[in-house]
Amino acid sequence: MPKPKKKLASVEYPPFSRKIVANMTADAFHETPHAGSNYEPDVTEFWQLYQSLRKSEPDWAGITVNSLMLGLVAEGLKACPKMNGHSTFSIRSAHGKVKLYDSIDITMPVVLPEGGMMAVKVPGCESKNLREIQHTVEDILRRLDNTFLDYPLFWLGLRDTLLKLKKGRFDILFRRVFHNFVGPSRMIYLWGKTREYNKIPKEDRMLWHDFEQGTVMVTNLGSVYRGAYAPPVMIDLVPPQIAVVGIAAAVERPGVVTLPDGSKSLAPRMFIPFHIIFDHRAIDYADTVPFMKRLDEIFANPEQIKARV
Repeated sequence: MPKPKKKLASVEYPPFSRKIVANMTADAFHETPHAGSNYEPDVTEFWQLYQSLRKSEPDWAGITVNSLMLGLVAEGLKACPKMNGHSTFSIRSAHGKVKLYDSIDITMPVVLPEGGMMAVKVPGCESKNLREIQHTVEDILRRLDNTFLDYPLFWLGLRDTLLKLKKGRFDILFRRVFHNFVGPSRMIYLWGKTREYNKIPKEDRMLWHDFEQGTVMVTNLGSVYRGAYAPPVMIDLVPPQIAVVGIAAAVERPGVVTLPDGSKSLAPRMFIPFHIIFDHRAIDYADTVPFMKRLDEIFANPEQIKARV
């Protein structure tokens, strides 16, 4: 009896933004040994204060949970500079180096106007308060709406190709030239968009360096879907970044509390799951402890966040 043929619904070639993400994530899993851990602090009082401030303080009204988390991560990285940097390593030469940065430039995935996701850079978070972080994110989203993204992403991809050529990866050049200019997903259409893209003032459009890798990645899983919860090693660590922090949505469940008389009891508490993933060639588990300890201090004394606005 002949084997029934599968019915093909459609054939689609991924958009250029998807190809960029595919390239980065493939490199990540091929080149970088991932390691990670879960960190799930009790944030009950912190969460209550944040909700109260949003209702009562005008300066807090527009600050989203996402911007709050970016500010928190920046505070944690100030106490844990080893997570804020880039790592390179060659298996052939068994040689590598780690670059640590004073500036905290957070790479943050966002949903694109036409669908899909792409990581953008939120620079200078070490010196920005929460309101400034919120304004920066809003400006990025505004510029995304104005920009034909394939154009700056093409130049980002070209830069990546040139960097790989410096490492002797000539095979990359021939494959990318074929697929971008000859293959079925060729990008000749870009040249017709050049004039249209350049007409937009630079302050109103995304540039290729807006998509460069920052010093650390922060991916807010909870903003995509409240129930999203990924195992640590399943979150992409994109080289050359040393670390990525995945944050799930706040969840309410029973927690142990100490009563005034010293006894303990179960009560409803709020928790935020963090997933800390890092390049095991650059740092070890113990190197991430200062990050978690600093966040513990903030959650135990949430009044500290008032100084961040």
